[in-house]
Amino acid sequence: MPALNIRPATVEDVPLVLSLIRGLAEYEKLSGQLVATEELLREHLFGPRPSAEVLVGFCDGQPAGYALFFPTFSTFLGRPGIYLEDVFVLPEFRGVGLGKKLLIEVARIARSRNCGRLEWSVLDWNEPSIEFYKRLGAAPMDEWTMYRVTVRRRTQPSLVRKVLNPVTPNDVEWPRQSLHDRQARASPYVVRLLDVVGVLEV
Repeated sequence: MPALNIRPATVEDVPLVLSLIRGLAEYEKLSGQLVATEELLREHLFGPRPSAEVLVGFCDGQPAGYALFFPTFSTFLGRPGIYLEDVFVLPEFRGVGLGKKLLIEVARIARSRNCGRLEWSVLDWNEPSIEFYKRLGAAPMDEWTMYRVTVRRRTQPSLVRKVLNPVTPNDVEWPRQSLHDRQARASPYVVRLLDVVGVLEV
C-alpha cells in the first residue's frame, strides 16, 4: 500500500491548492466557472481573517488531493458545525483510501471543536461519490433545496456603493438551472457527529 500523508496547507501551498482546485473543476465539468487565483486564495485562506482551512493529501510524497472546509453554526443544535466545501483526489491516486482519510481528518477536527454536524454537497450525477458517502453513513437531505445568489465583483468604488446602497438585480447573478440540468444540481449531505469518526474508520 502507498504511504498516505495529510497535513494542513500553508501559504506556500497556494499554487498547489489552486492546481488541485482546477483538477476538481475539470472533473466536475465546471472549469468555465473557475475564477479563483493565487492572489485570492492567499488573501482569503491565509490573510488576516481566513475564511476557510485546507488539508492537503499526499500519496508516496506526491500531491494527490485536498479538503477545504469552513465553520458554520446550527441554531437548532446551538453548536458550531463544519461545511466541507471540497474533498477531491486526483484520478490517478484514487482507490488507495486518501479520500476517506481526508474525510476522517475533517471529522476529527469537527469533533475536537465540539461541532454538532459535518455537512457537504455532491453533484447529482456523481454516482461514485454518492455511493461512497452513503457507505460512510452520510444521509442525503432530500427535503432541502439549495439556493445561491452570486454578487459580481467589479471595481472597488462599485463595491463601496453596494455597501451603501441596496443590491440591484443587475448586481446579482441569478442561477438559471433547469430541473434536468444534472451538471449544475447538488444535493446536501449531513453527518451527525455522534460517532462519526468511528464510523468513518470502519
